Amino acid sequence: MTFQDYKSKVFEIEGNSFPSNSYRQMVLQPAYEEAKKHFLHSMMQIHIAHLKMLEEQQLVSKEDAKKIGQALKKVDLDYYQKRDYNPKFEDLFFRIENKLIELAGDVAGNLHIGRSRNDMGIAIYRMTLRKKLLQLMKELLTLRSSLLVFAEEHVETIMLGYTHTQQAQPTTLAHYIKGVIDQLTRDFYRLQAAYSTINQSSMGAAALTTTGFNINRQRMAELLVFEDIIENSWDAVAGADYIGELAGVIQLAALNLGRTSQDFLQWATQEFNAFKLASPYVQVSSIMPQKRNPVSIEHTRSLLSSVVGDAQTVLQMIHNTPFGDIVDTEDDMQPYLWRAIERLRGIYQLFGNIVVTMEVNKDQLLKRAKESFANVTELADTLVRTEEISFRQSHYIVSSCVRTLIEGKEESLEKLTYELANEKALKLIGKPLRISKESFYQALKPEHFVAIRSLYGGPSPATMRKSILQANAVSPLLENWLIDKENRLKNGEQQLLTYLEGWNM
Repeated sequence: MTFQDYKSKVFEIEGNSFPSNSYRQMVLQPAYEEAKKHFLHSMMQIHIAHLKMLEEQQLVSKEDAKKIGQALKKVDLDYYQKRDYNPKFEDLFFRIENKLIELAGDVAGNLHIGRSRNDMGIAIYRMTLRKKLLQLMKELLTLRSSLLVFAEEHVETIMLGYTHTQQAQPTTLAHYIKGVIDQLTRDFYRLQAAYSTINQSSMGAAALTTTGFNINRQRMAELLVFEDIIENSWDAVAGADYIGELAGVIQLAALNLGRTSQDFLQWATQEFNAFKLASPYVQVSSIMPQKRNPVSIEHTRSLLSSVVGDAQTVLQMIHNTPFGDIVDTEDDMQPYLWRAIERLRGIYQLFGNIVVTMEVNKDQLLKRAKESFANVTELADTLVRTEEISFRQSHYIVSSCVRTLIEGKEESLEKLTYELANEKALKLIGKPLRISKESFYQALKPEHFVAIRSLYGGPSPATMRKSILQANAVSPLLENWLIDKENRLKNGEQQLLTYLEGWNM
């Protein structure tokens, strides 16, 4: 087959006009499917807002505005949500525009005065993202509330804390969970900042350089409930940092919760025996009758990794792209971020339900803490206070006791006796201990260890209750911020519908 024959064969398969069959299947059709699912309502809101602004600026007459408004009212969004891609129209925008001209005549073409698919497309992306972001933040707050209730239930649940994956010091389950809550709260604040970056209007930038028509960019921002305007028109259609910022925050939030999922998966093992998941969140084995597989936590961990991956895809697609209007940051990329948001939202819901329904083996956690050498930090601290020796000397006495026990295959704290400590003190500092036996053994109790760590941020029950109380006091502030944003969007949408009805009276 000659080159010309091969070329002709391609045209035979692909067609001789735009779009080619492969381009349609690979690019336009998938983009259309996403657009009709996510963009229709935002697109119509922009049409209504732009028409209202054009009317106010006397760029279209009241009569023409009425005709276009009546056509907008007649557009059946359900119809377009159910229809497949039609290669007659490049995308959903042109298909809707064609319908408006069919309904109102050529005057409907004036709806495009002073705007481009560029600034309009960016506005649609931002409007779509802000809604999805608020839904995510709502689920985050629900998880945060669940964890606060759980933490309050476990302010006296003694457990070992770990550093470098090794037993470190006694603490409480509430202390661990409150750390997770604080991290989650920071995730919320980062999402707030991302929302502020996203919720800015590109409208009026047109294709790149604004327009010669006397449009009102501020009014468009108000009508579409944007909190600010992207001043520079090049930046308005080229900037992708609003996407990158959110992708980075989403990625970090998934990484944060993933670390806790990893801990929980380990703590749910039979060897660790800290947690027992409720039946709706475990799966039995097809062959091993004794198995209770904690698959809900496993899936949580793996799906969080997929969130990280989708967010990284977003960042990678932005990498090394020109600073201009370009498809890399548009239809091909946006679904990865939506999927990351939706998946993280679902995980927040699942994880909160897992935690509040699981049983905690308090007795096992306390027993492990009582037997662990992790309590000896407090003994060393106590000897500094009672013996008037340096911490390094005290540390030497206690570590020498522990080393002797381990060398003698005695790996339980119960074998660390007052007599052994006295023997080491005489050898190392040349004098017996002054501490009473009662105080000595009290210093080795994990309950005592936790109780006296009452500094700000510590695990003592009193401190933890105060910390949880403070976190609960913050909750209404976070919730009110969210409610305010949701209400602003709802009110703005309702106002646009009012304008639409006015043209149809």
